[in-house]
Amino acid sequence: MKRAAVIGAGFGGLALAIRLQSAGIETTIIEARDKPGGRGYYWEKDGFTFDAGPTVITDPDCLEQLWALSGRKMSNDVELVPVMPFYRLNWPDGTNFDYSNDEASLNAEIAKLNPDDVAGYARFLEYAGGVFHEGYEKLGSVAFLDFASMIKAAPALAKYQAWRSVYSMVSSFVQSEKLREALSFHTLLVGGNPMTTSAIYALIHKLEKDGGVWFAKGGTNRLIAAMVAHFERLGGTLRLGDAVTEIETMGDVVTGVSTASGWHGDFDAVASNGDIVHTYRDLLKRSARGRRAGRSLTHKKFSPSLFVVHFGIKGTWPGIPHHMILFGPRYKGLLDDIYKNGVLSQDFSLYLHHPTVTDPSMAPEGCSTFYALCPVPHTGKFPADWDGHVGEVLKERILDEIEKRLIPDIRSRILTEFFYSPADFGRDLNAHLGSAFSLEPLLTQSAWFRVHNRDDVISNMYFVGAGTHPGAGIPGVVGSAKATAALMMADLR
Repeated sequence: MKRAAVIGAGFGGLALAIRLQSAGIETTIIEARDKPGGRGYYWEKDGFTFDAGPTVITDPDCLEQLWALSGRKMSNDVELVPVMPFYRLNWPDGTNFDYSNDEASLNAEIAKLNPDDVAGYARFLEYAGGVFHEGYEKLGSVAFLDFASMIKAAPALAKYQAWRSVYSMVSSFVQSEKLREALSFHTLLVGGNPMTTSAIYALIHKLEKDGGVWFAKGGTNRLIAAMVAHFERLGGTLRLGDAVTEIETMGDVVTGVSTASGWHGDFDAVASNGDIVHTYRDLLKRSARGRRAGRSLTHKKFSPSLFVVHFGIKGTWPGIPHHMILFGPRYKGLLDDIYKNGVLSQDFSLYLHHPTVTDPSMAPEGCSTFYALCPVPHTGKFPADWDGHVGEVLKERILDEIEKRLIPDIRSRILTEFFYSPADFGRDLNAHLGSAFSLEPLLTQSAWFRVHNRDDVISNMYFVGAGTHPGAGIPGVVGSAKATAALMMADLR
């Protein structure tokens, strides 16, 4: 029996390991932290359950496939419940926009902003359907290993004007500035700037419309737990709390891995779900290929980081939906500050997660769990004392904004709180520059231009997760697992 190691128990690593184990490849996942999940980690504090994120689950079919490989059903291990509306978008002037896939309701929401944009939205949806078919259904789980594969995809990319940004493309269909923001903010969920991310990423809108937006009862952590349970049921092995310190090579072949505890394993293939710079620069540091690739990657553009305030409060809030986007007074200017200028602006936009409106069990009775997420520049653009003064100031400003717009007496209600900053992404996840989403999803850093699912030189070294094709987000990293698994299974025959 062939043996494979997967470094990192995030969504991508777990999905890959399940596919390999289902195919009869003896698979071991090695995870540095005390719990699986990667960015899907969680904390339990004072009776509250806090998901680290991600919290928006789309395309549940891509997850269901992982159980179907062995004739089982995901629903036996975790319950997914629909979220409606998908998001409530709120602007400083008090305007609310409930975003969903209910056609009549959505058209009514659009008409409130600009009646003429209802027809424009229909045309945008047709466009999004086209890029969804070309970019997600056809290419989302297929590896790009050579430039010829990119050339083959070029006609479709040209047809849908992939060189334009999502915001630019949306603006060609609708006139309302608020609606342009409503239809373009999704790229932020995968680390992309709506003003520069390829219009191909408009496919996210179609993905949500067709598959809905879902929540795992008990939190995203319960979906992670279900994936672990399924993997172990198949006979896989999970090692927790033992960081890989070296991927061992002989020439241009991986031979095994060593960990901080002194454990060593020999493997026929190794896949990394870890940070791409960390993997090449640190874990493959004895390999000339690793050192060379690590240096090269540091010259790429990386996605911004995140600052997340978790808080548990007294009271329940049925009027605050599960997902909210609280837009600030600026859109493009704020994005420029985050992505280009490296400025921590006085204004900001927030994603507010309120899981207890869907599942009260995530807080003590009569209480609520929240987190407020704020995109911020990565540490290469804005090096700051996130653990100290800067973090405390931004936390208070975020709570001030929520107090002003949603919960007037929030501070008197807080029972527990903490924040997670770019410094934590660097410490806990070895994330280069504290980036929350790895490489920025630019056209020039997508598909063949992204880290390849199989290394070009080290023949049995593979990658899965946000840094490789197709990119970040649950459907993206699960798609990368499908692409990488196909390569590994073919190579290990």
